[in-house]
Amino acid sequence: MGIKLGKIPLPLQSPVAGAVRLAATPFHLAGYERSARWVRSFAALYPRISPSRFQRALDNLRDAYPEWSEERIRAHAVMSYEHLFQLAAEFVFIPRVMTLESCMRHLTFTDISQGVRSLLSDRPVILLTGHVGNWELIGYAMSMLGFPMHAIYRPIDLQPLDNWVYSVRKRRGLTLVSKFGAMRVMPGCLERREPIGLVADQSGGDRGVFTPFFGRLTSTYKSIGLLAMQSRATIVCGYARRLSAGDAPSEGSWRGGLMEATELARFAHPDADLRMSVEVVDTFGPEDWEGQPDPLYYLTARYRRAIETMVRRAPGQYFWMHRVWRSRPAHERHGKPFPDALKDKLRSLPWMTEADVEAVVDRSNRDAAARRDS
Repeated sequence: MGIKLGKIPLPLQSPVAGAVRLAATPFHLAGYERSARWVRSFAALYPRISPSRFQRALDNLRDAYPEWSEERIRAHAVMSYEHLFQLAAEFVFIPRVMTLESCMRHLTFTDISQGVRSLLSDRPVILLTGHVGNWELIGYAMSMLGFPMHAIYRPIDLQPLDNWVYSVRKRRGLTLVSKFGAMRVMPGCLERREPIGLVADQSGGDRGVFTPFFGRLTSTYKSIGLLAMQSRATIVCGYARRLSAGDAPSEGSWRGGLMEATELARFAHPDADLRMSVEVVDTFGPEDWEGQPDPLYYLTARYRRAIETMVRRAPGQYFWMHRVWRSRPAHERHGKPFPDALKDKLRSLPWMTEADVEAVVDRSNRDAAARRDS
């Protein structure tokens, strides 16, 4: 989570912060369902407002789903912007509705047993998610289960508003840690066995770790993997997926023992349509990566694969407008052949078949050729 408002003079910050909070009043009066419809309607206009960014979403979807029709690709690009604006509405409502007493009206916990067992163990835990679903809510969900969380975030430029957001989240058991200096804070949290949460799909730049993501090499920061290896932490990969009005809780979901009464309460509540499914996709630890030829590469590739699984489960709730594949590996930038060492790393990943490896190599060669021709 992070909001960029630009530099505002210090004397004006408090009045502007008050105005921003006051602007949320119509949404609270209208309720979540109506507010969500408003912002989704605005999102439908976005392709005309910013055609270049919308084109990027289309291009990314074509890369990820080459088998999809143009109609389906365009529909999911629009859904991606609807999701972006709906997140803004949820940002307004979550502090009010997500309390210990009411969270079961809004959250369905699906197959989270591995993650809970890890949190109850004596080993440090790092929870990872991507820009899919509502990544802020995954931290809320864990804190609602009684696990105080430290979540890395980008501070809001408007200091009084940032202070308010910090204090509200803190009351719910979610401690926000600024990404500026987070690497100095996180090791101490893990030493104290306090779980930390990170959005882990940002581009790691040209010097990042390049692992497959939808069959194409993408860059990821090394710092997360190095932190996990240093602390010998368990990594839990999960997300909070928005449920539509017609969605039923998944089979085997956990609702805190409230059973049918809770399900009925969902639809009697004024914000009942704010419903999320909290899902754990993968859980792994040192016993999985320490025996690998390149532990950092394995670890990074595995959680990238988990994020891809999240996206495939909810492709309309991913930020396709991001420059997912902006950074390119050195061999592509310098026009060199695909390195044998990198090919060996790909082959060492247990889930990669030889056909998968060759597909990644072929795509990398095409990216390199396109770069030369541009």
